[in-house]
Amino acid sequence: MSENTEQPNTESHDPKVPEAWASFMREGWGDRELDLPPHPIADWAAARRTKLAEAFPGERLVIPAGTYKVRSNDTDYRFRPDTAHTYYSGNQTSDAVLVIEDGDHVLYARPRSDRDSDEFFRDRQYGELWAGRRPSLKEISDSLGLEVKHINDLPSFDDEHKVRDITTDDDLARVASEQRLVKDEWEVGELQEACDITALGFADCAAEWDRVLEFGERWVEGTFFRRARAMGNDIGYDSIVGGGKHATTLHWIDNTGPITPGELVLLDMGVEGRNLYTADVTRTLPVDGRFTALQRDLYDLVYAAQDAGIAAVKPGVPFLAAHEAAMKVLAHGLEDLGLLPVSAEEALAPDSKVYARWTLHGTSHMLGMDVHDCGRASDEAYREGTLTAGMVLTVEPGLYFQEDDLLVPEELRGIGIRIEDDILVTADGRTNLSASLPRTSSDVEEWMAAQRR
Repeated sequence: MSENTEQPNTESHDPKVPEAWASFMREGWGDRELDLPPHPIADWAAARRTKLAEAFPGERLVIPAGTYKVRSNDTDYRFRPDTAHTYYSGNQTSDAVLVIEDGDHVLYARPRSDRDSDEFFRDRQYGELWAGRRPSLKEISDSLGLEVKHINDLPSFDDEHKVRDITTDDDLARVASEQRLVKDEWEVGELQEACDITALGFADCAAEWDRVLEFGERWVEGTFFRRARAMGNDIGYDSIVGGGKHATTLHWIDNTGPITPGELVLLDMGVEGRNLYTADVTRTLPVDGRFTALQRDLYDLVYAAQDAGIAAVKPGVPFLAAHEAAMKVLAHGLEDLGLLPVSAEEALAPDSKVYARWTLHGTSHMLGMDVHDCGRASDEAYREGTLTAGMVLTVEPGLYFQEDDLLVPEELRGIGIRIEDDILVTADGRTNLSASLPRTSSDVEEWMAAQRR
């Protein structure tokens, strides 16, 4: 193991360390290697690395994991590795770099501290007695089936080989994103698990509805987070808990408002599993447990749009097929409500889209290790591309009537409704990975009642 000569990360309020204490702390410690089983990602990740190397023959590809990010002063956010790094290596430790060069794949990682170093007992970021035991190089290698070297041995890369760093090289980032567009069998299983845990999180929230009414949006956020941490790694993104008019703000993550009887509450939440695949699910619930007549009509319109969008998902159709199908339903519904300044067909024209005043966003995005997955893929491969078996995308139309929108009747103002599910493209159609949560208005009411019994 390479000697680490860096000064330990300490703070101004830490007590002084006399040499007698430091010397005493550097001796008398046993050490052991953990016998970690092979990670199920190992074979999949090896194949991914080979495929990526084939796209850049003779070049050196550098994919860092990243390091800690400051939250406030001397406290950091919990570490979450860069998606591409984990996708191609399986590694989730900080301060690591994956280097791929033709047939050589090497992970440079920061292992746990030597027991005879000050880092071991003084370093707040990496010290075992402060931050916990990091795996050794051997443990990482045995688990991931990958050659692992100390991060201090990372070469300077000053030879004649072309070096591409994914953090700065657009072509490498694009190819990596496009390779993640189609999920393999293992990834689909991870996404299904994330959706299943997410459904449990939604049920937890409904089961605590009395507390939700007492404490408002914050209680839902906290309850869902508890499930995410208990069974997964984290939440996949900041939960959106929009009670009443807050549902008309697409990314309402303050979650500081009340949950008020008679209104709706929009819950957009997803669990990130322990291998970093995330769900992304939205349900809009009647706070009283039953929709009013107006709420039901609006909800059923959004449901019909989502149903049309889901039905449009299949291999060989454009990525935008679900969006176009859903928007057609919503535009005609808005016409029936007397809101459009033109006919629905005129509003749907590419040079108009005036209906989008009340729909605002696209209906779909790719889903995987990132909630908005494959974000650096080319338009030709993604937005303007064609769906293929193994792709996973959301279908999530919505209607949003802002509280100060004078072009809608007063009774509609402040209502926001979205329904979102995670859809796997299969060889002959589609599978709804989040189908365990209810979608129809009547099923939502029955589900809410069942959770509260």
